[in-house]
Amino acid sequence: MKVFVSLLLAPCLLFDARLSNPIEFPAWQIVMNMNDLRSMSVDELWSLHEKVSAALTRRITAEKLRLEERLQTIGAVDKLARSGRERRPYPPVRPKYRNPKNPAQTWSGRGKLPRWLSPQLRAGRKLEDFLIDRSARKRRHKV
Repeated sequence: MKVFVSLLLAPCLLFDARLSNPIEFPAWQIVMNMNDLRSMSVDELWSLHEKVSAALTRRITAEKLRLEERLQTIGAVDKLARSGRERRPYPPVRPKYRNPKNPAQTWSGRGKLPRWLSPQLRAGRKLEDFLIDRSARKRRHKV
């Protein structure tokens, strides 16, 4: 089983006892055998761990910066697209349901059930029991 260890982006030097000059090769070509790892001392393994951690930190930081720049450009494009038109304001929604125990508590029927309504529905009452009388409003509008 082979383990690929990528430590640096810069070229590395490989020394061979048979060669007078070191061989230069890209760091992504470092290939380690599992037996090599087993034969390493704890100090050597720790040193390798620190090098890998440092390389990963550098790469993650670089990737994070690249993604943040990309998000900023996307955000700028999105802002330009939205700047031409503004969102229309929605009219206020009139309340549809009223708490009979406290008439100041109302609910439009949108969103989460209010706290005053949940226990009453669990007790067996129906939502229609809390409807605000619309007939009085209709008479007012007809006049």
